[in-house]
Amino acid sequence: MEKYYLAVDIGASSGRHILSHMENGKMVLEEIYRFPNGMEEHQGQKSWNVDVLFEEIKTGMQKCRELGKIPTSMGIDTWGVDFVLLDQNDERIGSAVAYRDERTKDMDQKVYELIAEKELYGRTGIQKQIFNTIYQLMALKTGSPEALAAASKLLLIPDYFNFRLTGRAVTEYTNATTTQLVNARTKNWDEELIRRLGYPVSIFQQIAMPGAELGSLKEEIASEVGYTCKVILPATHDTGSAVAAVPVAGEEDVLYISSGTWSLMGTELSEADCSEESRQHNLTNEGGYHYRFRYLKNIMGLWMIQSVKKEIGGALGFGEICEAASQCDIASIVDCNDDRFLAPDNMTEEVRAACRESGQREPEGIAETAAVIYNSLAKCYADAKTEIETMTGRSYDSIHIIGGGANADYLNRLTAKATGKRVLAGPVEATAVGNLAVQMIADGAFASLADARKCILESFPIKIF
Repeated sequence: MEKYYLAVDIGASSGRHILSHMENGKMVLEEIYRFPNGMEEHQGQKSWNVDVLFEEIKTGMQKCRELGKIPTSMGIDTWGVDFVLLDQNDERIGSAVAYRDERTKDMDQKVYELIAEKELYGRTGIQKQIFNTIYQLMALKTGSPEALAAASKLLLIPDYFNFRLTGRAVTEYTNATTTQLVNARTKNWDEELIRRLGYPVSIFQQIAMPGAELGSLKEEIASEVGYTCKVILPATHDTGSAVAAVPVAGEEDVLYISSGTWSLMGTELSEADCSEESRQHNLTNEGGYHYRFRYLKNIMGLWMIQSVKKEIGGALGFGEICEAASQCDIASIVDCNDDRFLAPDNMTEEVRAACRESGQREPEGIAETAAVIYNSLAKCYADAKTEIETMTGRSYDSIHIIGGGANADYLNRLTAKATGKRVLAGPVEATAVGNLAVQMIADGAFASLADARKCILESFPIKIF
């Protein structure tokens, strides 16, 4: 009888349920359900409809019952930084506001009135991103102090779903680090920092590590989906799960790009680098599996391609757009890390404007616009590679590209050329694979992360550029 594990992987534009089992020593995946996601305008703010998402989670779980493939365990991963507040009756306070909402504008300056930016990085090792939880909470403290005062719990998005599934309120470590409120040395909430900022310490839940078992489904949930199973914490931050799936045969140093809506380029460290030089390079030390640190740089990523596809791509698929871009000879480059590309009213016009303002040729149509973005991403990757090698003192032979962007052959070729490195692309489903791998380690199917990664290398196709 097969033993199944269920990954619920929710991204900014869609979510999916993926079952896995072992077959002839390899991991086998089966996508059983997919659903849309996206930000909605609610009371003037960009928000996530977490009630609809939770219903989708349960619907996908019901598919397991319909297929007769009941999982031994399940785990949920999502994006980072966003959260919900619960009152003393565990009722939600307000909306689950999305990180692209403008409420954090100028909140960095209010934070730095209470703690210097240099000291903040020295404590947390987390790069400044205006949407980090630390700035979202300052927006609440400034604009809606009554909401913060009424809160008894703060739960990041996957923790909230786990709470509704099991009744246990904990915060998973890898996602907790994205708040910019976890101390990089203690690997726990920095309570002194939280107090200095004027946030209530009591709302922050106990931190638990990937692989921890939360328990079984609540009775009413089990009745609704038709079975019960264990709920295991994967790395609930999607990049944390993706990095767990880097396909290597041993413990060698790795340089990776987790390529999706965002491009996260980095390596793994055993200790965080919270130095001033690291801060100046805008590198971040996010938590990883088993207290590893994901020492990486956030790059805007395929969000830019996703946006122009919606605006001017018509019925073209991403593969077709990528192929069309490869036929263009436009040489214009933009800075993908410029905040202007975070949430513009029109990405296509923003790219054109950036080219125009820098005296470069403006792209025309989807193919040229995509070509500018792909070439700009490759340039960002090359710059980040140099910074990471400088800061770590290491030289990497290869770059592992994992996630959906592994399918972008043109971008992969550009990356190999720009960085001078061999590019290994795959697995495409890295986030789900890493989620599943942690569940399988917890269940004893793999002895360690190294064991799981070796199996991943043997289980999924890898393209070499």
